[in-house]
Amino acid sequence: LQLSAVKLAELHSDLKIQEKDELSWKKLKAEGLDEDGEKEAKLRRNLNVIMTKYGMNGKKDSQLVDTNYIKDGTESDTLDDPRLEKLWSKAKTSGKFSDEELDKLWREFKHHKEKIREYNILLETVSRTEDIHKNVINPSEENLVKEEILHNKHRELKDKLRSINQGFERLRKVSHQGYDTTSEFEEPRVIDLWDMAKSANFTEKELESFREELKHFEAKIEKHHHYQKQLEISHQKLKHVEGTGDKDHLNRNKEKYAMLEEKTKELGYKVKKHLQDLSSRISQGLQHNEL
Repeated sequence: LQLSAVKLAELHSDLKIQEKDELSWKKLKAEGLDEDGEKEAKLRRNLNVIMTKYGMNGKKDSQLVDTNYIKDGTESDTLDDPRLEKLWSKAKTSGKFSDEELDKLWREFKHHKEKIREYNILLETVSRTEDIHKNVINPSEENLVKEEILHNKHRELKDKLRSINQGFERLRKVSHQGYDTTSEFEEPRVIDLWDMAKSANFTEKELESFREELKHFEAKIEKHHHYQKQLEISHQKLKHVEGTGDKDHLNRNKEKYAMLEEKTKELGYKVKKHLQDLSSRISQGLQHNEL
């Protein structure tokens, strides 16, 4: 796959979560708690997202180009959307951003691209399910269950589309005006969660509690970013030392690299699991609004 050290660590974290979710699903299925197959369909959808994200789905053009923003700040990776490309170009040449802010903004653009990718995968899944449903001649109780599954998927699509629209408006505003120094959060995923939480059916006390949890979550993400950077630097040093022939130096670097790799994987898993839990809570609040 020719993935960087950081991307391999991220792939490991994603697969670890997928494995845990599949084990949970097998227990549910054994107890007869997934009769409609919705949880199994979601697992398959999540695996599809992972395979597409890391270029493992057999399509040559589907893999995300591995960026060097961790090392260089920014990189000429494509955003696959003319509107995003235009905003990014404007931001880069505006003179309103320091190198560190451009690095942060680039992460926001990449996060937005990922949201669009996940939305398109879900949309394709829903379209295929609808085509199959339309071809059924005799309605039955099973088909009524499938209609409910489709309804849930459409609601998920609606939530994702709302998040994409909110995210684009934020990118447009930041690209034109620069970063607001009074902004509460900086990490793209946290900003998304906070915007959606404010639209969910939370009491003021629950929202305040969620705000505090998001602050802890953002600190966890920053720690993960730190280890990602250290892992990338260690990987570059290891490649350099391999060419010197100094075995002692090489062994020391290998030990440090292995430690950083393990820590990065562990933090990556914790961040993604925490994100999954927070997203689920917000989704429940948004669904309650619609009832």
